Amino acid sequence: MRHNAAYTAYGITGDPAPSSADVSITRALRQAGTVMDIQIMDHVIIGDRSGDPTGAGFYSFRNAGLL
Repeated sequence: MRHNAAYTAYGITGDPAPSSADVSITRALRQAGTVMDIQIMDHVIIGDRSGDPTGAGFYSFRNAGLL
């Protein structure tokens, strides 16, 4: 049986581009989720549209193809 879980953390810091720590923790969560049969749906970083070069104001690992 597959389970879905949601984890949300908000940090308004400007540019939502992921740090190396963001990428690392996302990989670790994906691996842990696989072991526990939990699908990680997305990891979204919320930022400020004015601080985001793309103008979106957020970064989605799913949209970027990293999940």
